[in-house]
Amino acid sequence: MSIYQHFRPEEREFIDQVINWKEYVEQNYAPKLTDFLDPREQQILSTVIGKHPDVKWELFGGAPGTERKRAFLYPEYMEAKVEDFQIKLFGIDYAKKFVNIEHRQVLGSLMSLGLKRGKFGDILIEGDVVQFFAADEIADYIRLQLESIGRASIGLSELPLENAVISAENWNEMNTTVSSLRLDTVISALFNLSRQKSQLLIQHGQVKVNWTAIENTAFECGEGDVISARGYGRAKIITIEGKTKKDKYRVIAGRKK
Repeated sequence: MSIYQHFRPEEREFIDQVINWKEYVEQNYAPKLTDFLDPREQQILSTVIGKHPDVKWELFGGAPGTERKRAFLYPEYMEAKVEDFQIKLFGIDYAKKFVNIEHRQVLGSLMSLGLKRGKFGDILIEGDVVQFFAADEIADYIRLQLESIGRASIGLSELPLENAVISAENWNEMNTTVSSLRLDTVISALFNLSRQKSQLLIQHGQVKVNWTAIENTAFECGEGDVISARGYGRAKIITIEGKTKKDKYRVIAGRKK
């Protein structure tokens, strides 16, 4: 039975990468550290490697409760330590009285430095405290290059990992019914939008399923999918409970603003 059949076709490339990492550890008897992985990639890694006698793995994002995490794969004779994950925490110093910094501005500024998303972990915002996790190998580059966010001039300070602020995740649970599991139909139900508005969001690349932009309105959603629509927040399909008498799917979902 092929491992691929458990996943969507567009995930094959990442699955192959996980298999390569696993084989590297087996053949070289040496550890392998990955970039930051989103929760879907973490789930794939956990399924593909599973409980393997020769290859152990752990995930860590810099603090408990983080969404994006680095994976450390290692031979069974080793133990994983926090320093193996090579994660730095930066605090952003800015004129708090005059400026408000948002998540998307921080991400935009980091990406504009020409670095991959995989080099950054979670961006943490709690009140006027703004922090982010980054891979150790790009820390010096960020220190030199990141001088502003939005229109605000900023300074950076490196902080101990235990100083990370953690925002509580609040999902509001909701029950809904949908005529099909097509992405446009599901978005309309979850975010209370017209079908036309949902289709436009998808076609303009403003919708992500499991952290990947999807531009196909007929994309089939499934249990466990995390769906975000720019400007409307994020939702998660918790369970699909079968069909109603009118042949609609009963869905329990969580919504987060």
